[in-house]
Amino acid sequence: MKIVFASTPGQEEEICELVRYIYSTVFPLYFTDKEISEFEQLKVLHTPDDFNTLKDAFQVMASMQTVISILESPTLDDQYAALFNKNVTNLQEFGLFFPFEFEQFVEAKNMKNSVFSIYTKAANELLV
Repeated sequence: MKIVFASTPGQEEEICELVRYIYSTVFPLYFTDKEISEFEQLKVLHTPDDFNTLKDAFQVMASMQTVISILESPTLDDQYAALFNKNVTNLQEFGLFFPFEFEQFVEAKNMKNSVFSIYTKAANELLV
């Protein structure tokens, strides 16, 4: 008999928060608003209703955090490519659609000039 612990609501909430962070902070560094909108329609990083086990949820969180760290680094060196691809494969194995290759981000970083996006979090808010 094997005992398996189910993922917690806190973990699932953290995964959703990481997805929101990618859309609001990471993607605007590389893609236009129109492209990001298309990613939403394609359900990129759309999370399944729940993850089977505690271990699965931890692996998804770790893979997402690794991908975020790589993409937020000042330079995208080829030394990160294998680690990036390994973590993207992990995400896909757990049912998260992430159809990007490392080279796409390298090319997008070289082409993207502005960081203004409707997806980025506002620096301040005015309450009326």
